Amino acid sequence: MKLRNPTVLASGILGVTGSSLVNVARHGAGAVTTKSIGLNERAGHKNPILLAFDAGLINAVGLPCPGIEESLYELRYAVENSEAPVIASLFASTASEFGVVAERVSRAKPAMIEVNISCPNVASEFGRPFALEATSAARAVEAVQANTRLPIVAKLSPNANNICDIARAVEEAGADAVSAVNTLGPGMIIDIHSAKPILCNKTGGISGPALRPIALRCVYDIYKAVDLPIIGIGGIDSGEAAIAMIMAGARAVGIGSGIYYRGIDVFSSVCKEIQEFMDHGGYSRIDEMIGIAHEKEARNQK
Repeated sequence: MKLRNPTVLASGILGVTGSSLVNVARHGAGAVTTKSIGLNERAGHKNPILLAFDAGLINAVGLPCPGIEESLYELRYAVENSEAPVIASLFASTASEFGVVAERVSRAKPAMIEVNISCPNVASEFGRPFALEATSAARAVEAVQANTRLPIVAKLSPNANNICDIARAVEEAGADAVSAVNTLGPGMIIDIHSAKPILCNKTGGISGPALRPIALRCVYDIYKAVDLPIIGIGGIDSGEAAIAMIMAGARAVGIGSGIYYRGIDVFSSVCKEIQEFMDHGGYSRIDEMIGIAHEKEARNQK
């Protein structure tokens, strides 16, 4: 999948409707990702579901979904009208269900399928997310691969004890790329005046600047562990943050919370800031920066 620039709209932000995805592409995103699509209609959690705090954002949206038919209608609109490639994100409650959703979504012909393995596996004894265990992560990817000819990107979780083990498992299962990472947590914010958690769900995932150092470390480690292109996600809100992620090993960067901090023009702003850095640093192509932090480390160790 060829991108006009290295920025990607992350799943869950402005990705519910086809017109919203098209609008984000018009504002400069190199690719856009839908909000995760599931087989059945889900209401998600009740408000409040999102809160900004001094170091980032915390959310517990609860994977709301209008169901597969309405989701496909919006996806088709985006695919037919977007200036940038459209990535369809999927979620499911079992590995086999991932395959069913993948087959249906493939009919809309997105450029790529993102397998959101950070959602809970209800077939597991404790409902653990697929992304926390190598075996369950691989099964989800295998189910998708068996039901589509489209490229597959597996979305990994920073909550995994060893994210490199998960990355190797999805690589062996047939993933064509990985996106790293989803939100961290769960975390909690308490309102001291009411003496109770603010989110309706009580806990939620942490994103934004608070997640950035962890996401950067995950991408750095994954780059050394597998031979797959990486979409680096987590607190990307500036050209500097994007460049750091690229130097850690990402080929593209996902932007979600950055829209909250800088508006929908964050994609074009980040690209401009990357270009300015490249001009001053003597870089002529993005490829020259991908994984360069590893080369610097290797030289220092000699």
